[in-house]
Amino acid sequence: MGREVEKRRGRDYVGDMNAPAQPLRPRKPDWIRVKAPTSPGYAETKRLMRDLNLHTVCEEAACPNIGECWTKKHATVMILGDTCTRACAFCNVKTGMPRPVDLLEPEHTAAAAAKMGLTHIVITSVDRDDLPDGGASQFVKVIQALRRETPQTTIEILTPDFRNKPESAVAAIVDARPDVYNHNLETVPRLYPTIRPGARYYASLRLLESVKRRDPSIFTKSGIMLGLGEERMEVHQVMDDMRSADIDFMTMGQYLQPTPKHAKVIDFVTPQAFDAYAQIARAKGFLQVASSPLTRSSYHAGDDFERMRAAREEQLARIKAG
Repeated sequence: MGREVEKRRGRDYVGDMNAPAQPLRPRKPDWIRVKAPTSPGYAETKRLMRDLNLHTVCEEAACPNIGECWTKKHATVMILGDTCTRACAFCNVKTGMPRPVDLLEPEHTAAAAAKMGLTHIVITSVDRDDLPDGGASQFVKVIQALRRETPQTTIEILTPDFRNKPESAVAAIVDARPDVYNHNLETVPRLYPTIRPGARYYASLRLLESVKRRDPSIFTKSGIMLGLGEERMEVHQVMDDMRSADIDFMTMGQYLQPTPKHAKVIDFVTPQAFDAYAQIARAKGFLQVASSPLTRSSYHAGDDFERMRAAREEQLARIKAG
């Protein structure tokens, strides 16, 4: 019999009807489909990144928002190379033995920010468990280079967990005074053994708590992916844990399976459900919440930073008046 398509249990199967069906990845719903990037701004941003030998998480993690962001000349620079020492089940960044740290990376990052005229920049990195400080000193050098080259640019960093590294690693980054310190919890504690096996949930919470304790003026931020099989009350508990660590900004976005080898999408969470989560998070006291299927850590980060800063100023004004 010829090849046919049959719907079974909400997923597509392709093949001979008399042969065992082979599952395909579930189709993306309309609300998370995006257009392929083709604009001149996208091409210009890509060319600049290549000219300066910079990597971006936009490309390496196959972000669905790359077309929109690069068209606006917004890019999240990924320092410390393009090869990660861990192999998380959700992440599309390649794993292996990284190359030596690029000594010109801080200056090239600052040059890119200046050339693009960025008012806000997000800097992230791969995990570098091979380095004594996990790559913390490179974050410090990038922050310093940005302050020299483009002092008007606000700086948001998205770091690894620096697990098994000295506390001085994170302290050095905090003392370099980024405007926002982001570290993602990624998922609920129950799913860590399969989704984020190289990390520890409470260690990540303690990292963010230590940032705020060392410098309360720095905004802290963290995010999780939805659609990995988490339960609603587990998400609410993560919110409570974040607030206990005094985290200012929470992001929630839909997990998308980058390749068949990665963790499967269990659910496509509806926009209405994301809105409901956002309402609950705001009620729990976050200064800023971003929650939608396409939300990613650095998506609209500059606009969100301005809203978060305004919310803090309003909060401080109320305290002073009261």
